[in-house]
Amino acid sequence: MTGARERAVLPTGPRVWWGAIAALAGLVVVALGILYGGAGGPGVVDARVGAAVDGAGASWRHVALATDFLGEPGGAAMLVLAAGAAALLLRWPRAAVLVVAGPGLTVVATKFLKPLVGRTIHDGHLSYPSGHTAFLTAFALAVALLVTGRLRLGGAAGPSLVLATATAAGAAMGWAQVALGAHYPTDALGGWCTALAVTPATAWMVDRTADRLAGRMSDAPRPERR
Repeated sequence: MTGARERAVLPTGPRVWWGAIAALAGLVVVALGILYGGAGGPGVVDARVGAAVDGAGASWRHVALATDFLGEPGGAAMLVLAAGAAALLLRWPRAAVLVVAGPGLTVVATKFLKPLVGRTIHDGHLSYPSGHTAFLTAFALAVALLVTGRLRLGGAAGPSLVLATATAAGAAMGWAQVALGAHYPTDALGGWCTALAVTPATAWMVDRTADRLAGRMSDAPRPERR
């Protein structure tokens, strides 16, 4: 994480673009939290989406359970360890830090928000925002950032691919959570937006910290040779 020439995990060009997305996502998280704060049932949108998802057959339930596993501690650890190991093999320490810190801080944010919002489902279980949806979205976003950075995709191609990947991951996990009855659809939306707000900010912090450490090392006096 201290190499002066190490590639940034958040490309310099699209940083303003990602900043705008993170800010908008954060506003959506807050707005939904205020709208559904203290609620103990589905809203109008939740009821309509839930009715469309409800009734999936046994085979689709297996798919939902498999997807749900990726957000459980065992599945999440498997994904993060695999991505972190790949980043280290590629000698990209910043990337290894991001795939751990991005999803980790995103999940921490959901844990903080749940009691603050107080929305419940099934006998008082806190539901907003969905931690499973937030985790898989954050993980996919972090990995996509690294892949597009590695491929040096410029212009709008890189950010568009990253956002599409994060959206697909969030939609898949959100569907699984609603199909299994674990969350309301707006919980999943809140989880997706939480990841979009936290992960780019985490990537920026990783780059900033790494650059500072690299600068300190380069400025440190070198021992004289005798």
